[in-house]
Amino acid sequence: MRRFLTTAALVGLLLSIAQAVAGGALAQARVTAVQLAQAGPPIGEVRVVGTQRIEPATVLSYMQVKPGDPYDAELVDQSLKSLFKTGLFADVTLRREGNTLVVQVVENPIINRIAFEGNDKLDDPTLESEVTLRPRVVYTRTRVQSDVRRILDLYRRSGRFAATVNPQVIQLEQNRVDLVFEINEGPLTGIRAINFIGNRIFSDKSLRGVVQTTESAWWRILTSDDTYDPDRLTFDRELLRRFYLAEGYADFRVVSAVAELTPDREDFLITFTVEEGQRYTFAAIDVVSELKDLEPEQLRSLVLTDEGDWYNADQVEATVQTLSDTVGSFGYAFVEVRPRVRRDRDALTISVTYEVREGPRVYIERIDIVGNVRTVDTVIRREFLLVEGDAFDSARVRRSRSRLQNLDFFKSVQITNVPGSAPDRTVVEVEVQEKSTGELSLGAGFSTSAGFLGDLTLSERNLLGKGQNLRVGISLGQRRQQFDISFTEPYFLDKDLSAGVDAFRRQVDLQEESSFDTNDTGGSLRLGYQITPPLRHNIRYSLIRREVEQVNEDASIVIQQQKGTTTTSSISNGFYYNRLNARFNPTDGSFVRYDNDLAGLGGSVNYVKNTVGGGYFMPLFFPQVTGGVTAEYGNITGINEDVRIIDRYRLGGDKLRGFENGGVGPRDLSTDDALGGNQFYLGTAEVTFPLGLPEELGILGAAFTDIGSLWDINESGPLIVSEHQIRAAVGVGVSWRSPFGPVRVNLSEPIVKEDFDKEQRFQFNFGTRF
Repeated sequence: MRRFLTTAALVGLLLSIAQAVAGGALAQARVTAVQLAQAGPPIGEVRVVGTQRIEPATVLSYMQVKPGDPYDAELVDQSLKSLFKTGLFADVTLRREGNTLVVQVVENPIINRIAFEGNDKLDDPTLESEVTLRPRVVYTRTRVQSDVRRILDLYRRSGRFAATVNPQVIQLEQNRVDLVFEINEGPLTGIRAINFIGNRIFSDKSLRGVVQTTESAWWRILTSDDTYDPDRLTFDRELLRRFYLAEGYADFRVVSAVAELTPDREDFLITFTVEEGQRYTFAAIDVVSELKDLEPEQLRSLVLTDEGDWYNADQVEATVQTLSDTVGSFGYAFVEVRPRVRRDRDALTISVTYEVREGPRVYIERIDIVGNVRTVDTVIRREFLLVEGDAFDSARVRRSRSRLQNLDFFKSVQITNVPGSAPDRTVVEVEVQEKSTGELSLGAGFSTSAGFLGDLTLSERNLLGKGQNLRVGISLGQRRQQFDISFTEPYFLDKDLSAGVDAFRRQVDLQEESSFDTNDTGGSLRLGYQITPPLRHNIRYSLIRREVEQVNEDASIVIQQQKGTTTTSSISNGFYYNRLNARFNPTDGSFVRYDNDLAGLGGSVNYVKNTVGGGYFMPLFFPQVTGGVTAEYGNITGINEDVRIIDRYRLGGDKLRGFENGGVGPRDLSTDDALGGNQFYLGTAEVTFPLGLPEELGILGAAFTDIGSLWDINESGPLIVSEHQIRAAVGVGVSWRSPFGPVRVNLSEPIVKEDFDKEQRFQFNFGTRF
C-alpha cells in the first residue's frame, strides 16, 4: 500500500512539471506572435513629405529607425517625440504604406517681424529686451505665450496690473509671419489703503511711515512707491522687522502681507498681519577677547549698548561693526566679532556678550571686475582699500563698495567673494552697472536777494572713462552773470591727490547796495588730498583781474576812489573736517572749516585773509526734529595798504536773515552806500521740524535765530559809520522739496539793529534744474 502511494505521488509531480513546461511554451509563443505582429516586415523606405525650408535629410537625422530596420512601434514613437521636440514643426504624423514609412510634417512658420502696438509707458527697446522671440526665429505658440507672460510681468513690475497683451499673427508668403503684440497698458494700479492687523504699540499711521510702499495721493507724482510691487512688499516686511527689533520687540514677526485687488481692478488693498510680542531690555553686557595681547578693557568703551536700556538690534549690529573696525586697526588682520545673545522670556531681558576671536586666515587671490564697459579698471581698483595678496577684511570691502558708489558712476555695485584656488584663498568679484555720467542741465530760480536767474551747465563726471570731471557753465541773472569752465583729475600722478584748473568771467551788479558793478576775469590751479578720512586739505593758486566799473556819480567818495582795475595773485589754504551724515540738510554730525588767503605773490593787491567756521547738528526729542548751530568768523588785513572794498566781507541776505544783502555793517550815510568790513562774525541756531503733513511731501518748518556783526574799515569821516554792535533777528521758515526744485520762505524780525541798517523781513528762494 505504501509503495502504491509513493508511485502515485511521483506520477503527480511529473504531470505538474509537464503542465508548467507546456504553459510556458504557450505563453512564449503568444509573446512572439505579438512581437511579430508589431514588427511586421522590414522598412524598405522612409519618405518625408511636407517640408518647405527644412531639408528631408534633417528630418531623417531625428528618426530612430532607418531603411532595412524591422518596424518597431516603440522606436517609431520615440522618433515622433524627437521631431516634436525640435520645435521646427507644428504637426508630425507617421504612417505605413506597405513597406514604406511616411513622415508627414507641417513646418512652423518663420517670424519675419515683431512689433508692439498700444505701448506708451514702456518703449519698444524695453519690451524687445524682455521677449525671447526674434525675427528669423521659428514661431511656436508655446514661446509666444511665454513672451506674453513676460510682458505682463514687466507691466506688473511697473505697477500696471490691469494691462492685457493679445498676440496677433499676420500670415505672409513663404511660410513667414509677422507677430504683433497688441497691448492695452491700462491705468497704474495704485495703493488704495495700507492696513495693519495685530499692532497694539504702534499705530497704523506710524507703521505706514516705516514701510516704503505708500498710499496713492495726487502729490506723489514723482514716485512709484504708491504702486503695487511684490518685491517692494517683501522689502516692507523686512523694514517692519528691523523697526520693531530696533524698538526692543525681539519676538516680533510679520505673519502675512496680503495684497488684494479691488473689485474695480484699479487699486490694491495691502494688509500686514503682525505679532508684536513683548518688549525686552538689555541685561548684562560683556566683551570677551580670545586674541593674544588684546584685553577686553580696551574695547568696552566702544560698546554702544548699555544694561537697562531697551533692546536695540541696530545698536548691536553697529557695535559689532565698530569692534571689527577698531580691532582691525590694531593690526589683527583676521578677526571675527560675534554677539552671543541670551534671551530670558520670563524676565523680558536680553544679555549680550561680544566675542572677539580670530577668524579664518583668508587672503585675496584676485580681484575680478565685470560690467565696466566704459570705465577703465584702474578707476575702480584705486577706490579699493585692498589689493591682491592682502588679508581679506570684510569691513574694508564694505568701505570700498561705499567709495565706489560715491563716485556716482554706477547704477549698482555688487561685491562678492568666492573660493579661490586654495582653502586660504578667495576671489573678490566686483560687478558694476554703469550709468550715464554726462549731464546737460537747465536751471531757473528766483530770490529776493538776487532776483531772477537761470543757468545752463554741461558736465561729464567720468570723462573718457578715466574718472575725470569736466564742467562748463553759463549763469545769467538780473544781478549776476558768469561763465566758467573747470577740469578735475581726482588721482593726479596716480596718487590720492585731486588736481584741477578753473577759468571764469563774472559780472556782479552791486548798484542797489554800493552803487557800482564788478567785472572779474581769472583762473586758478588747485590741489586737494585727504589727511585723514574726515579731514581734507586744499591748496589753490588764483590770478584774477578785477574791475570796479559803472560807478554812480552820486556814489560814496570811498567807492569813487576805488574805481579802476586791479590784479590779485593769491594762494589759498583750506582745511575741512567733516563728520556730517549728509552733504545737504544734515541731521547729525559736525564740521569745522578754516581758510587762509595770501594775496601779494605778484599782482597789485596785498592782503592776508582768515576765515574759520563750524557747525553741529543733532536729532532732538522727537522724530524728524533736528537742531543745529553754526558759527563763522573772518578777518582781512591789508599788507602795507588799505583793503579794497571789493575784497571786504559783506553781511546780510542769506547770511544774517532779517537784513538785506549788504544791509549790515559800515555805511556812508551821505549816499547810503554799503562799504563792507574787514571783520565779521555770524552765528545761527535753527530747529527744523515736520508740520504734520505727509512726509513724502518734503515740507518742513523751521525756527531760527541769527546773530552777527560786520565792522572795521580803513576810511573815516563824519558820515561814515562802522559800529561794532551785535545784530540779531528771529524768524520762522518753511522749506519744500517740490517737484520743481527746492523752495524756501523765511519771515524774519530784526530784534537788535542799528538805525542805518537795511532790513528785509521776507525772503523767498526758489530754484530748479531740468
